[in-house]
Amino acid sequence: MVRYIVFVIILLQFKISVGAQSSKPNVVFIAIDDLNDWIGVLNGHPQVLTPNMDRLAKSGTLFTNAHTQSPLCNPSRTSVLTSIRPSNSGIYGLAPRYRDTEKTKNVVSLPQYFANAGYKTISTGKILHGGITAKERKTEFQEWGPDGGFGPVPKEKIVNIPLDMVDHPLLDWGVFPLDNKDSLLSDYKTATWAVNKIDELAKEQNQPFFLAVGFHRPHVPLLVTQRWFDLYPLEEVILPPAPPQDRNDIPDFAWYLHWFLPEPRLSWLEANHQWRNKVRAYLASVSFVDAQVGRVLDAIEAGKLSDNTIIVLWSDHGYHLGEKSITGKNTLWERSTHVPLIFSGPGVPANQVCGEAVELLDIYPSLLDLADLTPNEQVEGISLLSLIQNPNSKRDRPAITTHNPGNHSVKTEEWRYIRYSNGDEELYNVIEDPNEWYNLAEDREYFSIIHRLKKYLPETSEVLAPGSKHRVLEKRGLDWYWENKRIVFDELIR
Repeated sequence: MVRYIVFVIILLQFKISVGAQSSKPNVVFIAIDDLNDWIGVLNGHPQVLTPNMDRLAKSGTLFTNAHTQSPLCNPSRTSVLTSIRPSNSGIYGLAPRYRDTEKTKNVVSLPQYFANAGYKTISTGKILHGGITAKERKTEFQEWGPDGGFGPVPKEKIVNIPLDMVDHPLLDWGVFPLDNKDSLLSDYKTATWAVNKIDELAKEQNQPFFLAVGFHRPHVPLLVTQRWFDLYPLEEVILPPAPPQDRNDIPDFAWYLHWFLPEPRLSWLEANHQWRNKVRAYLASVSFVDAQVGRVLDAIEAGKLSDNTIIVLWSDHGYHLGEKSITGKNTLWERSTHVPLIFSGPGVPANQVCGEAVELLDIYPSLLDLADLTPNEQVEGISLLSLIQNPNSKRDRPAITTHNPGNHSVKTEEWRYIRYSNGDEELYNVIEDPNEWYNLAEDREYFSIIHRLKKYLPETSEVLAPGSKHRVLEKRGLDWYWENKRIVFDELIR
């Protein structure tokens, strides 16, 4: 009898221990590359079809005024994974990696923090920027799935016309002739691997996990199969508003932030009759990646993990499709900074919307709060838990986006203030002027607004970290240099 009682006690202790482990919520961390606010629930484009991201938003809290810390892949992803601003890390370009700089080489990244808390951490697709280094494979996640990629690509570009700046092989868009076999596309393979991994993890109920899933589309090349283009008949595609006089009241220095890019200017798209084609290809790519998100969401539901899994979906930055006379990112305007941000799962009210200006920097501390982990005092982001609990509450700071040293945007619910490193300014009332067409910075009536918003600019702006390259701008003496080449304004491609 005594032995029986002892056995029961041990069994109960074991169950309590397992229960304690399984009570930790899982985290599924979904990153999408170059996705602006063209998703259904954000109303960024009147025709876009994203039923899966829309249903995720309805199952949780949608932040309608979320902004990236940098309008470029590497510094944006660095700030998300470390919760350190570019202006403090010195990482502004596509290099260096954050483990290769003195200021961030020893930082505890988001997946490391969860691993230290007993989580199994897994990554597949594009989470860090570019190919994963051997050092990162040892330190950032415990398990790695396929890295994904931009391919496959056709032997010859579909848009085989010389571009106006850089004739880059990835700058392509159109129907990829794969007989509608989405399974051949890298993002589909990433989703398949994630679905299989979720099915496997669902059987390990006593092991909480942090699964990061990164999709490449709608990053260029905008190549997906015919079925996604069929959603958007070419003659019916609505072009984004881009009046030719849009830049008349914008400082010339704004061009320096996107001086010479792979992405063509709007003038090139119009001259080569490609504007509508590219917009259509972007929309098709968004719907394609939305379907891959849906497959991941379906797997979570099928594994009966929904009640104990936090899901966060975000994009590293936006993308211009002709607005401000350009395509691509690398700007401090709405189309480049505004991104989707959705939280769902335990502790997150369903069908909730918050319009407060927030930052991707805030994802790190928010996930720690939602998972009931000890806060990391080293992060710079502010947890969004209070806004998730009460979406009408207020924060004590706006959203800040930085592109190269000294160039910052301050975004509130009502205003966008931009200050460039040469002192030039822009100010927009985004309630009355959501397209940011009317720069109010030189109107004395708004000087008090500028004075108030200036207080939120970073006090210091780190110089470019050693090894910085690609999309970097710096001042040397009296001259400005873009990617180590002196800028001559007469050579500007508009």
